Amino acid sequence: MGSIDKYIFRTTLASFALVLVSLTGVIWITQALRGIDLMTSQGQTIITFLGITSLVIPALVLIIAPIALMIAVSHTLNKLATDSEIIVMNAAGFSPFRLFRPFFYATCVVALMVAFIGAYLAPDGMRRIKQWDAEITADVLTNILQPGRFAQLDQNLTIRIRERLPGGVLGGIFVDDRRDPKERVTIIADHGTVLKNENGSYLVLEDGNLERFEVGKRDPALVAFGRYAFDMSKFSSQRDAVLGIRERYFWELMSPDENDPAVQKLGPQFRAELHDRIMAPVYPFAFAILTFAFLGTPRTTRQSRNFSIGGSILAVFSLRAIGFACSVLTVKSPGAALVQYAMLFASIAVGLWMILGGVVVEPPAMLIEAINRSNARLAKLFGRPVAA
Repeated sequence: MGSIDKYIFRTTLASFALVLVSLTGVIWITQALRGIDLMTSQGQTIITFLGITSLVIPALVLIIAPIALMIAVSHTLNKLATDSEIIVMNAAGFSPFRLFRPFFYATCVVALMVAFIGAYLAPDGMRRIKQWDAEITADVLTNILQPGRFAQLDQNLTIRIRERLPGGVLGGIFVDDRRDPKERVTIIADHGTVLKNENGSYLVLEDGNLERFEVGKRDPALVAFGRYAFDMSKFSSQRDAVLGIRERYFWELMSPDENDPAVQKLGPQFRAELHDRIMAPVYPFAFAILTFAFLGTPRTTRQSRNFSIGGSILAVFSLRAIGFACSVLTVKSPGAALVQYAMLFASIAVGLWMILGGVVVEPPAMLIEAINRSNARLAKLFGRPVAA
């Protein structure tokens, strides 16, 4: 790799890293805000919150990386064109295809990263999220019940404790149970303890009052108790994390277990996910080649690049949008995957043909004439002279 190739290669990868980190950070923040209840209603620490939400980053990078590469290639080409370096390299004998070589090297790096993330890192992160969620739910009695906080364990069940006392005693317990539509139970106890045995987990309340409001009755039923066991087995039992499609490694999608209930139930979705994983490393090549085909040919400083930039953005985002649509349709129609393969490789072939042929993408003459006539009408309408 020559000095020019190294310069373009470093510039492209540096721009790619900056764009990737920026876009991923912004999208990650929007996703992380949805899980803020881990720190509020469920009483988890900031470490737990950051740990769980950061595990989704590889899945975000899998989608953002090809777009970040497209932006990086556009930025590098625009920088080379602004400094007239493309024209100088062309005059020195660099063909457009020769100039594309360092961009191809950078694309290979991005494609390898995407392939590794899609095959292992992203599903591994999603697995850890599932397992962590199961552990948090299983540890509800010790982690979610935090002093001074109302913890909503179910849609219609709220529990609050005033303090934790030595010996595992919970002081000042309040329970509001509205899970039964025919009645509402409110319990206030002086203290209580957690009891776990082979029958399940129970919150044993002592020295308290139970108030039951039944539908159709005007007055509630009041009961004073010395000891009362509240069943918490539903919220404290250990659950095995059930792996979905996104939590499966690439090799598990290649040869799924036929006895797996998820495979038997969601077979077409497994097939669609497998095709998505295979095509994920191909998108960086398609995006980079199309972007270079529109912007990589030498132009003078008087030739506008706006139309080419707009055309590259339209081509890339249209390709990605059609790809998403084909992924959805593959679940019901396996032939949609073939359409996506054909579309990707056709776009790569067209881009390479444009690069090898030195095709310069410029706006049609009719479009330029229409824009000039429109500008003339606007100038006449506002009483401004039109330049000859």
